[in-house]
Amino acid sequence: MSAPTPERDRPWVFRTYSGHSSAKASNALYRSNLSKGQTGLSVAFDLPTQTGFDSDHALARGEVGKVGVPISHIDDMATLFDQIPLDRMNTSMTINATAAWLLSLYVANAERNGVDAAALQGTTQNDIIKEYLSRGTYVFPPEPSMRLIADMVSYTVDKIPKWNPINICSYHLQEAGATPTQEIAYAMANAIAVLDGVRDSGDVSPEVIPNVVGRISFFLNAGIRFVEEICKCRAMAEIWDEITGERYGVENPKLRRFRYGVQVNSLGLTEAQPENNVIRIVLEALGVTFSKKARCRALQLPAWNEALGLPRPWDQQWSLRIQQILAYETDLLEYPDLFDGSHVVEAKVEELKASAKEELERVLKMGGAVAAVESAYMKQQLVASNTRRLRAIENGEQTVVGVNAYTEAEPSPLTDEDEQSILVVDDSAERDQIEALRAFRAKRNDAEVQAALRELDDALASGRNVMPVSIRAAQAGVTTGEWSDTLRQRFGEYRAPTGVVEGRAAEASDGTAAVRERVQAIEAQLGRPLKLLVGKPGLDGHSNGAEQIAVKARDVGMEVVYEGIRLTPEEIAASARDEGVHVIGLSILSGSHGVLVIDVLEELRKVGCGDVPVVVGGIIPDDDAQKLRAAGVARVYTPKDFDLTRIMDEIVDVVADSRAAA
Repeated sequence: MSAPTPERDRPWVFRTYSGHSSAKASNALYRSNLSKGQTGLSVAFDLPTQTGFDSDHALARGEVGKVGVPISHIDDMATLFDQIPLDRMNTSMTINATAAWLLSLYVANAERNGVDAAALQGTTQNDIIKEYLSRGTYVFPPEPSMRLIADMVSYTVDKIPKWNPINICSYHLQEAGATPTQEIAYAMANAIAVLDGVRDSGDVSPEVIPNVVGRISFFLNAGIRFVEEICKCRAMAEIWDEITGERYGVENPKLRRFRYGVQVNSLGLTEAQPENNVIRIVLEALGVTFSKKARCRALQLPAWNEALGLPRPWDQQWSLRIQQILAYETDLLEYPDLFDGSHVVEAKVEELKASAKEELERVLKMGGAVAAVESAYMKQQLVASNTRRLRAIENGEQTVVGVNAYTEAEPSPLTDEDEQSILVVDDSAERDQIEALRAFRAKRNDAEVQAALRELDDALASGRNVMPVSIRAAQAGVTTGEWSDTLRQRFGEYRAPTGVVEGRAAEASDGTAAVRERVQAIEAQLGRPLKLLVGKPGLDGHSNGAEQIAVKARDVGMEVVYEGIRLTPEEIAASARDEGVHVIGLSILSGSHGVLVIDVLEELRKVGCGDVPVVVGGIIPDDDAQKLRAAGVARVYTPKDFDLTRIMDEIVDVVADSRAAA
């Protein structure tokens, strides 16, 4: 007689964060992934779409289709979901500043296909506060941005009840350097800011607030310290239960559940010995699936080669198979929570809860998450934490196998094919998208478009909910850029604090002290401080690398000019001229270096600064690095260059060489 088959829990939703080139190419990728057993979609949008620009806008140059799919109008959205059953699909959209618009396009496309909005399931990320802190795809100031979120929450709870209108996103906080305590505290502060805003808006009656609370979901990161990650998730579940019960009076335990999805840590993926990343990804996946009480609802795993460039379909398939083996082959889903009664886990959970509550209370006393963004408090804390993390790696106190230890390696068969080991977006994708956008504009009814835009502006001015008029605008053929420009004219644009504070670090390693001496020596020759301009051209908002370069340059005694993200090549060149800098450091993580760096070099020549040396950092394949050096770039740095002290030393060399050649 065979043993009875144990009852298994239902697995989490399997997703892969993906999208590139065009709606058509991304649709083919989605349908291929679904055919392999993926059970949900996670849409990556390109930077113009995320920041509210049409593909033919000047700031979109070089960025179209690079880090995600370009969506400019309803026809793009229809192509993206062609042959995908919207009423049965669970779709996650990583979109924030323009979340109301992309959800409107999704709803309008569903209605065009006869699908009731009430049947739609999925999530819009829609956490603008973390965009100010870490990811940089914000557009509007905090107050109107929070209003847009409140509009979406109050609209969806009534009209799209299965939709999660916001993912409170601590993922990018960890990517920006947050400790577990900061990740918990700042995520909870963000959630409180959103819920307080909805409650105080008056758009939702008090008896509906518990339902609003029940639709709030979270999006977490999972790092390599997977035991600590397990405890973090359990701590967040317990704190959320307390907040929802005590602050918002939610009595139904189901509505107090801590519901969350996960993308495991991309920050910890290494360019050196990239095959090791698969082991890291598996362990990080355990951190959010091991504990039944704090198990994720949806999981997306990066590919092993994401520190090298965009993954290919095969790489994404490998990550999907990790999830499937974990869920279907192991016995993980057959048991109750494995950690109940563990005094070690319980002690760590209590420690995290206590420290997180203390930090949360500090933020709330400042006036909450929005006030702590505007005062730069949270940003400065994250920059400081990331600085400590990078110094620990640089000093060897934190081991990263293949990077600062055990660096001896055999040639990897996975990377022998060089650039064939990643997906490269063809430059023709941008041209094709722009041609298709212009054809779309030419065929639509301009009178209907203008009427829809006037109605949108009226709603913004009068304080009416933005969702109904945005859905009608999507149906009329309004584009992403037109919708966003209407909001820009009404709300204005915002530049968040950089978090890079003035002053030199009190402590310095021997290496840092040695570079300081070299900086002082060259300053004596220059007759003034050595001045470095750190620039972020294009729409890429991932500023962690640029901030750490700015902090390190300041530590070794350089004078630093850093004006934040989203600068045009013309603005960078003008700043170099006006500030009289000796060297320029450009940071680009969107894969647009081939266009934007060349544009900066050209603009520098135009303003008479062609002799100012330029160094570049980013995810840059070897072939591209050779092309940049041939174009005049002095140094190229990639993720394997973790030693910031060495980089500073080499920047001094670059300035010295430049003076010698003058």
